[in-house]
Formats: sequence, structure tokens, C-alpha cells
Amino acid sequence: MKSIYSTFMACLFTMQLFANTINIADMGAKGDGKTDNTAIIQRAIEAGVNGTIIIPAGTFVTGPLFLTSNISIYLENGATLAGSTRLDTYRKVFAGNAKGQPPALIYGNNIENVTIYGQGTLDGQGGHPNFQLGDDSKTGAVRPILIYIENSRHISIRDIHIRNSAYWVQKYASCDGVVLRGLNVYSHCNFNNDGIDINGSKNVIISDCLIDSDDDALCFKSDHTLCENMVVSNCVVRSNCNAIKFGTGSASGFKNITVSNCVIHKASDEKRRHWKQAFPWMKITQDTTVIAGIALEVVDGGVMDQVIVSNITMQDVQTPVFIRLGDRSRKVTQAVSVLKNVSIHDVIATSESALTSAVTGIPGSYIENVSISNVQINAPGGIDKAEEVTAVPENIAAYPENRMFGNILPAAAFYVRHVKNIMFDNIRVHTRQPDSRPAFRLEDVSGAEFSRCRLNGQVITAP
Repeated sequence: MKSIYSTFMACLFTMQLFANTINIADMGAKGDGKTDNTAIIQRAIEAGVNGTIIIPAGTFVTGPLFLTSNISIYLENGATLAGSTRLDTYRKVFAGNAKGQPPALIYGNNIENVTIYGQGTLDGQGGHPNFQLGDDSKTGAVRPILIYIENSRHISIRDIHIRNSAYWVQKYASCDGVVLRGLNVYSHCNFNNDGIDINGSKNVIISDCLIDSDDDALCFKSDHTLCENMVVSNCVVRSNCNAIKFGTGSASGFKNITVSNCVIHKASDEKRRHWKQAFPWMKITQDTTVIAGIALEVVDGGVMDQVIVSNITMQDVQTPVFIRLGDRSRKVTQAVSVLKNVSIHDVIATSESALTSAVTGIPGSYIENVSISNVQINAPGGIDKAEEVTAVPENIAAYPENRMFGNILPAAAFYVRHVKNIMFDNIRVHTRQPDSRPAFRLEDVSGAEFSRCRLNGQVITAP
């Protein structure tokens, strides 16, 4: 009886789940990889309020789609929703947007209670020649994001495969209540292929995701509103740029955020970065590397407060930890950034360059209350006395990146400047080649504490 009851309940649940459904194939959509199904799928979305739109097996080509509230989109196993490769279609549809606002394949504004889930695939076809327009930071190119949702509430994207965006893979801006779970992201076909961008959103959960992207894998920004109350956990992150990055856009800030139980390593593809060739003086030891494993950057007048990063393993990184308080505006009327109350602990890292970890503020504006503990770093070393640097430029207004201070930093583990109250506990650094630099270099630092720190087995006392 128990088996019969269980079977009955499972069937009842399935009937309820799909009681109000629209299968786009029943409306005439064709999964032949050629037919433009935009109008049919948009009608299904608009008719499917309080129901589920089914994308069945097949490859269904579509132009931009506009989400409505209270819908679910389910991609069956074997289903692919493929973005149109006609760039003019995206530009025409989004022509009324503010200057610089990129178009999107799937777009939602001021919506709520939306779920996209299943075992299928979203494919932006961003490798098509029509989308090969270069880096937007240099060319101003406008290419479509795969998923872009803003000013919205209760958004859930689960379990689907996301592939080949022409621009950022997905962006959630000024949203409240975003759950991204079990996503499998792969995008190496174009410039600016960030894996996940969260901009000024709150109450966000990101978990159990596999992210393999050319640009920053997990990127948090706060151009207009705070990023706050966020949990990131149990993700495998691969990138040719930064793996876990807060910034660069940071006019508002980041508060009450935890990142835990993540694995970081180099991307599975490398088409355009070639860091070792581009910056030979950085002594990068691998052809493919991550820029920084953990990058915490506040450079536009915002506030970072109460951020914890823990239980991270990383390899193939140029720089394990990069923390930067800066002032890109250099305007007297604009408040300088604030960065305080940050904890990084339980990290195991293998690095691949001479640019070691850094925690740096700017003159008169200090990073405050930082705790770094239980960290093991295996570094290449190999810097001799002739290569050591004694003066590190401030570069107050520079774009924050690990190489912003030059080719080599004057510490084998952490370079620390303009900081108040920083604690290092149980830091163990091993260099694969002899290195003449001290483990730590401190400049304009007060309230520094060191305990149980070692460099190549030797106990380190306070610098």
C-alpha cells in the first residue's frame, strides 16, 4: 500500500505541476534550429501567467523575449532555446533603452515570481561572426546579455545549462530575492563573458553552480544600490579573469555577505587572454591562469562591511587574495570608499606569479578590521635581491587589478598598506623556489597582529 500511495502522490504532484501548461510546440514552434519562434514563444509567455511554459526537446531559435510576472519556464532534457544571431533584431527591440544599456535574449523588468528551470540549455550563440565586436570597454560595442532581470522580486533560475553568451552571461540588477542554484555555465565565445553578475541586489542565494567563463566568474557590483544579504556556497568556479570579485562598480557597496565552500581553478578554454605572453615580467608560470582568486574592491565611494569568505581552495591563480580600497573619481565632493570588517579564513591556494596577495588602501583612507586566518599558500617564489622592489606606486585612481602596482610586489605572501587593525593567524607560505622577499611587507599600518605564521617552515615574527 505504501508503494501504491507513493506512486499516486508522485503522479498527483506531476499533474499539479503541469496542470496549467503551454507547450510551445503545440502552438506551432519548431525545434529545427532554423525557424524564428520569437512571436510564438512571446505569446506563450503572455498566456502562461500562473502556469508553466514548456520548451520541449529540440533547438528553438528565438529573438528577445520579455518575461511577465507569475510564470515558470521549463526546459526539458534535450531542449535548447537558442538566441537569434541577428544583432539588428536586439538593437531595434531595445532601441528605447538608456544609452549604454545592453539588450538581452531573456529580459525582465519590474516582474515577480518567475522561475526558469529544467535540464535543457539556453544558448546565446555568441560566437557567431555578427557578435564579434571586441571588448566593450574599448570599443563601446553593444551585444546582448543572455539573461537580464532588473528591478524584480522572487526570481529563481535552477539547474539549466547556460552557454555561449554574446556578452555577460546573466545579470540581476536591483532585485530582491534571487535564487541561482545548480546552474552549469560555460561561456568562452566572446569578450566580457562574465559568468554571473549581481548588481545592487539583496537577499540573493547562489549555490551548487558550475561556472566556466572567460571573464570574471562571480562578479558583484553596486552601481546604484547596495548588494546585501547574500550567500554564495558550494560552487566550482573557473575563469580567465577574476574568480570571485566584488567590484569594479562600487558606488553603493556590499554588506552582510558570505562566500563559502568554493573551488577555484583556471578556465577550460583560453582564446584571448594569454596572460603569460602578455605580461612576461610578472613571471607567470602557466599559460592559463586566474587573475585573482578572491578580489574585494571598493573604488567608487561605496562601503564594504561585514563580508566573510571561507573554505576556499584555489589553484592556477596569479594572486590568491586582492583587497583594494581606492578612489577612481578623485573628486573632492564625492565620499571616499570605506572597506571594513572583512574576514577571510580557511583557504588553500597554489599561485602562479610574482604578484602576491595585497591588502591596500590609499593615503588618509584606511582599510579597517581585517582578519585573515588558516591560509596555506604554495607560491612559485624565485625572486632574488636584484629583482626586489622598494617603492610601490599608489595609483589611487587606477582600475583595480592585481597588476596595478607593477610587476612584482615586495612580499612573498601579503603586501599590506594603509590599513588599521589587521590580523594574520596561521598563515603558512611555501615557495617552490628560493625567494629573497619577506613574507609580509607593511607600510602605514597600525594595529597589526601576527600569530602562527611561517614562511618555508620558518616562524615569522611581526614585520
